[in-house]
Amino acid sequence: MKLIGRDPEKSILEQALKSKRAELIAVFGRRRVGKTYLIQHVYKNDFIFEFSGILHGTLKQQLDNFYLTLARKKRKTKKPANWLEAFSQLIEYIEFLSLKKKKVIFMDEFPWLDTRKSGFLAAFDNFWNSYAVKNKNLVVVICGSAASYMIQKIINNKGGLHNRITQKIRLLPFTLKETEQFLNYNNVKFTRYDILQLYMAMGGIPYYLGKVSSGESVPQNIDRLCFTKDGALRTEFSTVFTSLFEVPRNHELIIRILASVRKGLTRNEMLKKMKTQTGGGITKTLLELEESGFIEKYLPYQGTKDSLYRLTDEYSLFYLKFIERTKPSKHGVWQSICNNAPYRSWAGFCFESVCIKHIEQIKEGLKIAGIRSEHGSWLDKKQENGAQIDLLIDRADNVINICEIKFYNSAFTIDKKYAGELEKKIAVFLKSTNSKKNIRITLISTYGLITNKYSKQYIQNELTIDDLFV
Repeated sequence: MKLIGRDPEKSILEQALKSKRAELIAVFGRRRVGKTYLIQHVYKNDFIFEFSGILHGTLKQQLDNFYLTLARKKRKTKKPANWLEAFSQLIEYIEFLSLKKKKVIFMDEFPWLDTRKSGFLAAFDNFWNSYAVKNKNLVVVICGSAASYMIQKIINNKGGLHNRITQKIRLLPFTLKETEQFLNYNNVKFTRYDILQLYMAMGGIPYYLGKVSSGESVPQNIDRLCFTKDGALRTEFSTVFTSLFEVPRNHELIIRILASVRKGLTRNEMLKKMKTQTGGGITKTLLELEESGFIEKYLPYQGTKDSLYRLTDEYSLFYLKFIERTKPSKHGVWQSICNNAPYRSWAGFCFESVCIKHIEQIKEGLKIAGIRSEHGSWLDKKQENGAQIDLLIDRADNVINICEIKFYNSAFTIDKKYAGELEKKIAVFLKSTNSKKNIRITLISTYGLITNKYSKQYIQNELTIDDLFV
């Protein structure tokens, strides 16, 4: 299959084959995002050893798997008793090959190999520092979905692996443009409005998108994948967390709490909702969810000094809002849901999240990509007027773009009532922030804006979903 997108990541991997030193590359990102496929695609002709950890495998199972993998290379060897012996056997194999050019050792699902009291990480540390780092013809790639492990124990390692990583790649889900390219490559032809609806349900996760059928409409695909008894995404939610985190109960609880609010929560607000008085590891749990790409930490614009956390994983939000609450059925569940009020509320919120993820595309559409700027959300501190801005862009050229984000199945109309709400919102914002900058109201919508006297008076910039597919 063709590799869709991933140009910066591909370049990093290719440059490692051309460098004049040994390379240790750490690749991480959430489950199903395409890490293994990326590495195997770029290095398909350069591997000398590929090995993967076993989910919940014991030390014996991991060592047996290592032994069998090496045995398939037609190396006569005995089963290693520990990881030091296993890496010693790997060194013997590398020496036997007498490498004349750069070759790759790939260790997938690296965190799963580091079972309790196994000595794995210390043995790998010894392998790299005593041997691999001295061999300029080696590229060692370690990969894992447990992003928190990869960050804390590898990239930020304080021991023998400190500052040893030569390159790191955090693989993110597809953008809307990459999603469109991926679907087109699979001969799935949808309008951009339909692609957006798919994206809001499953995000830009290649594994999920690969399940989409060209012979079905978007509602039919979502019905089959999410609402039938054996749908591929019916039970994915629990699988994701058990594969990423050793004790996933608090991770799942935080996701559920964040899914129930719109603006995000502070750490202390989450503690209250969790009905606990102490942190009890919540800081570590939040970091793990953040590094794994499920949540985002941000500071509101001139708001509270405490960071807010919000859920950014589309599939998790969709699962908790709809899949979990609906019994499996063979008969068009989603086709009936996608026309009701809860759907419209969810779609509006989810579209806002998608727009925030595509902030660089929005800046490009506004032709301000070259202007230094900061983006964020804003909520009236006094909260007396209920004024809230989901996305604003504060620019160094004395302008603030206040973005109104609207998900509709047709062009959006600004009527007298909405125009009054806009005017009030801007007045409250200026009074609360004391900003002296020029305010430009920017409408981001699906199908654009119907021109009338209110649109001419209040809207200075207009973007559609086409601007997000750049």
